Amino acid sequence: MALLAEHNVTATPGRRVLEVYDADAYLGDEAAMDAAETQVVAGNGYHLYLLSLQPDMKVQMTIRIWDSPPAPPAEVEGHTDVSLESETGILVIGQLDRGPADEITLPRPGVYEGHAWWQNRQAAADYYNTTLDQLTDDSPEDQLTEAWNNCPVTERYVLDLAYTREPEPIDDEDQ
Repeated sequence: MALLAEHNVTATPGRRVLEVYDADAYLGDEAAMDAAETQVVAGNGYHLYLLSLQPDMKVQMTIRIWDSPPAPPAEVEGHTDVSLESETGILVIGQLDRGPADEITLPRPGVYEGHAWWQNRQAAADYYNTTLDQLTDDSPEDQLTEAWNNCPVTERYVLDLAYTREPEPIDDEDQ
């Protein structure tokens, strides 16, 4: 297993959702988003949804491209198999209601398969909820911003992917 590329992005899960999709294939998918409610990470082949338990604190997303993806680490909170097709070779990391956090360039366009795994998802949610519960009417205006910036754990999502094949040909009705 050789690591070919690694991209790290810090993003805020707008409405608790992060997205990963091809730059030219932004196709929202309600069924995939609903599946993420129970699976944490779900997609339709062109669009992945990653569901956080909190909407305001920054999370770390890592996308690693391997020649063959390794197994998820033993200490992860959860993991699932994923597949993502990128016709352009450019993936967008989106913050659902906040716009793109970043773009990454894959080694080449195509279908990438592997798995997603996550850490500290529940711990970050617990901190978030405890912080909100401790808020009072007399709390300083910047207390929440300071609390979100000083979370003692880093919520992290990792996509470990490997190129498997060329992208599907496009049906161009204009030709």
